[in-house]
Amino acid sequence: MTPITLVEGRRIALSNLHKVLYPRTGFTKGEVLHYYATVAPALLAHIHDRPVSFLRYPDGPDGQLFFTKNPPPGTPAWVKTAPVPRSDDPGAEQVLVSDLPALVWAANLVVEFHVHQWPAATPAVADRIVFDLDPGPPATIVECRPVALWLRDRLAADGLHAYAKTSGSKGLHLAVAVEPTPSARVSAYAKRLAQEAEAALPGLVVHRMAKALRPGKVFVDHSQNAAAKTTAAPYTLRARPQPTASAPVTWAEVEACRDPGDLVFLADDIPPRLDRDGDLLAPLLDPARAGALPGTHR
Repeated sequence: MTPITLVEGRRIALSNLHKVLYPRTGFTKGEVLHYYATVAPALLAHIHDRPVSFLRYPDGPDGQLFFTKNPPPGTPAWVKTAPVPRSDDPGAEQVLVSDLPALVWAANLVVEFHVHQWPAATPAVADRIVFDLDPGPPATIVECRPVALWLRDRLAADGLHAYAKTSGSKGLHLAVAVEPTPSARVSAYAKRLAQEAEAALPGLVVHRMAKALRPGKVFVDHSQNAAAKTTAAPYTLRARPQPTASAPVTWAEVEACRDPGDLVFLADDIPPRLDRDGDLLAPLLDPARAGALPGTHR
C-alpha cells in the first residue's frame, strides 16, 4: 500500500521509498525526498516563481531518463502552473514548484529541477544571466576555474556581480542578477562575452557547441539565456552515478580547485554547508543587487 504523507495540509502519496536510486552509494528514494525537504527553504527561494522543467529518472541514473516540460499526468489540482508560450504550443503551461507540498510531490517523481532565466510573471523578460562552463574531456572542472575567473572579472568590468555553483555534473555555472531585460538582449550579451572569452583564452575556451571543437576545452554555453531554455536549478540533485547536487560555492573555493573532486558535493554535504554558510546565492534574490546590462540606464 502506498503511504500517504500530509505535507502542510496536502495529502501526497509517496511510493517506493526504499528503492535504491544510486547503486554506487545505496542512496534511496526516501533519502532523496528527505534531502529535498531539508534544503527546501533555499531551493524554493530560487524556483518558486519560475516555470519548472523536469528531467525524470524514476529508476535511477542508469535507467530511462526523459525530459518533460508539460505538467506530468496525474499532477494534483493544487499544484500551480503558469502559461509558457511556445512556438509549437501557444497554450503551453509548466509547473510552478511554489511550496513544500509541490516540492515533495515533484521529488516523488524523481526529477532534476530545471528553470528558465525569467519569472512566471514576465515570460521572456530575464532577471538572470547564466553561463554553463562545460569541460570537454580530458578537460575537467579544474580547467573551468580560469574561465570562470576570467568571466567573473569581465562581468565586474560591466558592473555585474557573478556567483558560482557547481553544475552537479561536470562543470560550473555562473549566475548574475540583472534588471529585467528581454531574453533576446541578454542572450546577445552573453554570446558576446563567450566570444570574448574564447579570444582571450584561445587554447582553453570554445563558444560554439560543435562537439568536434570541444575536446580538452571548456565550452562556454551562453545559449541557456534564450527564453525557451532552462538550466539546472541551485540545489537540485542530478542523475549522475552518485547523488551529486548543484551546489553554490564561494569564489575562494573556485580559486582553490586543483582536483575535480574539490568541487564535488553530494546530497549529504549540502545541509551542513547551508548551516555554515547560508545560501551563497541569496544575493541573486535581492532586486537591489541586480545590475543593468551595458547600454541600459537606470
